[in-house]
Amino acid sequence: MRERVIGARDAADLAVEPYDFFRPATLNRDQSRMLELVYETFARQWGTQLTAKVRVVSHVTFLSSRLASYDEYVSSLPETSAMVLLALDGVPARGILQFPTSAALGWISRMLGGNGRAEQKERGFTQIEQALVRRLAEDAIEDLRYSMGTLLPMSVSVEAFHYNPQFAQAAGTGDLMVVTGFEIEVGDRTTPATLTLPADALLPQLGVVESQQSADEAGDKLRGHLISAPVELSLRFDSTPVAPSVVLGLAEGDVLRLVHPQYRPLSLTVDGEVVAKAAVGSQGNRLACVILDTQEAP
Repeated sequence: MRERVIGARDAADLAVEPYDFFRPATLNRDQSRMLELVYETFARQWGTQLTAKVRVVSHVTFLSSRLASYDEYVSSLPETSAMVLLALDGVPARGILQFPTSAALGWISRMLGGNGRAEQKERGFTQIEQALVRRLAEDAIEDLRYSMGTLLPMSVSVEAFHYNPQFAQAAGTGDLMVVTGFEIEVGDRTTPATLTLPADALLPQLGVVESQQSADEAGDKLRGHLISAPVELSLRFDSTPVAPSVVLGLAEGDVLRLVHPQYRPLSLTVDGEVVAKAAVGSQGNRLACVILDTQEAP
């Protein structure tokens, strides 16, 4: 019988790349570049709008855009934050313009004649403060519509305010969102902000996220991943039933009589399923097993 030795090193040498089924898509290079150009234009216009409103030189800097599930996006936000929910015609999910409430209170202070330097606590807005923030958000939406042009063909409006990201429920937990990060510099203070739009509203204009593949190609790739995935093999005897009193009374040196006959091969299993019959052997100074018979899956 010809022997073929399979060691643990074979499994270790296989490069296994995890696949996240909750985040199956990414922006390709062309799409990322297109969004970068659009959002850089939006950032410049948004900074100009803020400068006019808060009466101090302001800058908005685009950081990056990425695809993420709504649950993943919300989990990345602080416990308390200003979330301006945006309604998009024909799209069930809501967009979100998010920034710290403390930063917005500083902007409001400057709009009302203050210097905006006093430390503000994270809290909800009063009715007057909410009206001022709504106006800032509506101006930002106008800049966004102008910058995006045909990429955002539907109308966008401010729908509501939320301060706890976990309860905003702007979209389903698994809904795919285009999350864009910004830095807003007002005077000597810089704060992070995000603008999140439903992927359903943008991707049709950006093109298909991933190249299409046939069912045969997808099946081949899946089989390739399964074949390369490491599994744990076990070589076992037939099980031997014993009474609990025997187990509780075991002591060092006791001998248990197994029901497995000496002449019967052992079972080679993967996750409890028998895949082959094998005999105990050796390879050099290590124990090994010799495959005698393979078990076909039903």
